[in-house]
Amino acid sequence: MTGHAALARANFETGCNCAQAVLCAYPELLPRETAMKLGASLGGGIGRLREVCGAVSAIVLLAGLLYADTDIPTHERKQAHYARVQELAHRFQSAHGSYLCRDLLAGVETTPGGAPEARTAQYYAKRPCAGLCESAAALFDAYVQENPPEKQP
Repeated sequence: MTGHAALARANFETGCNCAQAVLCAYPELLPRETAMKLGASLGGGIGRLREVCGAVSAIVLLAGLLYADTDIPTHERKQAHYARVQELAHRFQSAHGSYLCRDLLAGVETTPGGAPEARTAQYYAKRPCAGLCESAAALFDAYVQENPPEKQP
């Protein structure tokens, strides 16, 4: 387990949503305040819509920080970046069967609507989210190690 992975798990276990937990595990890439704000809307699969897992959303945002152009990219560079994002999503899907929150939480009783559930011992015991945050950060670190960025932000 990488330091980022352990920090992502700990962040989730102390109250961050899934996206915030992963984004805040990378203070060398963005300040905590920015990470908290960027991730705020992505928890629960985008505002509890149970769409793309917030941990996956976080690693694709991090990929943008490390790999995306700062100017309008050429068609080829845009295509290459989208391929990178798809690779990250597929790695997560291969590890967990899906990158959709609703699939990852299948069989977990959750409350409907937009109100987040209380963070109790039962909450943490019944859902895989802390481990998914940890896994997302670990796979992102492995990807970066295999594909070093051309330049750091």
